[in-house]
Amino acid sequence: MAKNPLGIRRDIEDPYATFMAGGCEIRVLKTYKLPKNEIADPYARWHTVGKSPMTFGSWEYGDTYRREVTDNFQLTYASDEFIEAYRNDPAIMIAIHVGTGIS
Repeated sequence: MAKNPLGIRRDIEDPYATFMAGGCEIRVLKTYKLPKNEIADPYARWHTVGKSPMTFGSWEYGDTYRREVTDNFQLTYASDEFIEAYRNDPAIMIAIHVGTGIS
């Protein structure tokens, strides 16, 4: 059985990835499944922390559906581990190669 390379929770200042949209920021701190298994699961979730104008500058922790993040936010930072884990994921790779400056 393969081990999830992003299954260990990270600190808020060292996320696996950061996504942004319209003044909202989401940082991925942990994933629960192997990336290859998330694609077929519309309920795949990530443990995240988010900040927006609605949180008045504070961070809120919680689980978020992966699809909600990838469909509505733009990837602005990806750790080496995140890039390696999602190298073959079409939604993530498009974000990595298009307009983010991430390679």
